Amino acid sequence: MPKPSDTPVRSKRAGSQLTPDAIIEASLRIAARGSEDAFTVRRLGEELGADPTAIYRHFRDKDELLLSVADRTLGEVLDRIPEGLDWKGRLRALADGSLEVALKYPVVGSTMASRTTRRPNEFRVVELILGAVMEAGLDGAEAAVHYRMVGDSLLAYVGQRAAYLLFDPDVRAADEASWSREYRLVDAQGFPNITRLSTQLAEVTDDEIFRARVEALITAIEQRVETLRRGQGASAGV
Repeated sequence: MPKPSDTPVRSKRAGSQLTPDAIIEASLRIAARGSEDAFTVRRLGEELGADPTAIYRHFRDKDELLLSVADRTLGEVLDRIPEGLDWKGRLRALADGSLEVALKYPVVGSTMASRTTRRPNEFRVVELILGAVMEAGLDGAEAAVHYRMVGDSLLAYVGQRAAYLLFDPDVRAADEASWSREYRLVDAQGFPNITRLSTQLAEVTDDEIFRARVEALITAIEQRVETLRRGQGASAGV
């Protein structure tokens, strides 16, 4: 894949110059406003005060721009992770940062849930997760599988949360109210479990779901390490 050109291009705005960084930053500004058109050349041209076609001098197409912008957001995630954390702390911090950044740029977070940037910051995230699962005690194929479990699970959840923000506020309000309206009105005989837990279902928060999900990933790694160690111990005792 050719690298974006670093050569400045004169824009329509007097004295200004267009660079890959300027285009990426403009995309992020648009995305941070909750807009879904952060990667259209027309919208970017308006944001930059530049000829929209000049963007193609730096990025081959919309997809190359998207991947570059997404990799920039991964850098923001990594910048939020403190030094000196153990493997569990690093995974928790990665999860927290991923969610925060995805909600900051919802169109980017939702789109990248099923993509790979193939760029430096993504490599750093993969390295971080692999290092965490290996520090926990996994190696080889087990480490690879559990890296994918963590990475794909986080992408799926934060992507879902980000995509939800792109819906109209009235649509979101109706969905959120359903737990205290429609679910409380279901037939008790046909749906006894929903009826029994209707109050608790309405009280569950997004943060509780997220915490439970992250801790479940960490527990799954710990349990797999323990299972493998017991198996090795049994083999050594034969």
